[in-house]
Amino acid sequence: MEESRKRVGWDGAVNAWQVAGGVYRMGRREWLTEAGWQQAYDGGIRTVIDLRNPEERQRRETDPPVGQEAMAAFDVVLAPTEDPGNSEFREICGPYLNNPVSYADNARLFPEKLAGVFKAVAAAPGGVVIHCSAGRDRSGMIAAMLQDLAGDSDEAIVMGYQRAMRGINEHRRQSATPHPHERYLQEEVLVPLLEIRGGSLLKFVRSLKTGEYLRRHGVTAPELTAVLAKLGR
Repeated sequence: MEESRKRVGWDGAVNAWQVAGGVYRMGRREWLTEAGWQQAYDGGIRTVIDLRNPEERQRRETDPPVGQEAMAAFDVVLAPTEDPGNSEFREICGPYLNNPVSYADNARLFPEKLAGVFKAVAAAPGGVVIHCSAGRDRSGMIAAMLQDLAGDSDEAIVMGYQRAMRGINEHRRQSATPHPHERYLQEEVLVPLLEIRGGSLLKFVRSLKTGEYLRRHGVTAPELTAVLAKLGR
């Protein structure tokens, strides 16, 4: 089952992947076209969980036009994983969460926010797609926790992050809009980072013990059961 998780081909979607069962992850939702949203709907998606902060939720001139009717079929849940105004967060993770080595600090500083994401997954009607901006780190943190709950192997959890890291890197190569902090990385630079960050990701999620962490911070047993059902477990 782990090996069957492939890139999702919704039109316009950037860095979109299946996490497990009916749960998916991707980059910013504004990249999808109306055709892409219809494909997501046809694939069972009914809920979109946006992990971004309020100031990030805006359209760009290069985004495709999407009518209100196309989005009316989806519940959009706003569930940020951080408070960017928190001084300790800025000191550790600034200018933004971009490395799994910082996930443990994010989880320590904002447990109620991470618990809120899982409560949203539990309550979601239909399939779920979780997204941040790049589809790599905030969604990668949540995806690793979901995979941990689902009982995935170390290899599958690391592969999930590495695929997303490669996916957004390829987008950086093709995008006409430069990122303010990141550039496309050549293979000789990317490969060592994949190994280092994959190791950091695995250390984080196995140390966290996702089920115990979520129960400590208010996610109920029925909610965990509902999340597992979404994951096909």
